[in-house]
Amino acid sequence: MSNINHPIFYALVMLVAGLGIPVMATLNAGLGARLENPMLASTVLFVVAIVAAVASLLVFQGVPKAPFSNSVPIHFYLGGFFVVFYVLTITWIAPRFGVGNAVAFVLLGQIISMAIIDHYRLMGAMHHPISMQRFSGLVLMAVGVFLAVRRV
Repeated sequence: MSNINHPIFYALVMLVAGLGIPVMATLNAGLGARLENPMLASTVLFVVAIVAAVASLLVFQGVPKAPFSNSVPIHFYLGGFFVVFYVLTITWIAPRFGVGNAVAFVLLGQIISMAIIDHYRLMGAMHHPISMQRFSGLVLMAVGVFLAVRRV
């Protein structure tokens, strides 16, 4: 197995991606507060993101033959709505609630969602049933989120 196709590599890349989420939230929340317009800040973020995504596509894969296919169910194209919802809400709420608190509850939502998606194999996800061990881990993570945001 090559290093790039190793589960540890995947875990490390996703750890770095996870580290970037609070950074992105902090930067965009700050931009929204300074512009006094969270929606404009979110729009700026998406303009920068689309330029970066298109540049990456062109550099690493070239011009795609067909971005849409009749064989792909329409719901697979709707993930962007969740990204927009996340960016708009984190940009608006983080300056009022705190970046740490906002991201902690996003994490809790991700934990709940991933367990349900994996357990029921929703949208073609790999099956990872909610065993007692996994359920205990999810509960501990949820408790950890609440302890992390609790004010003493």
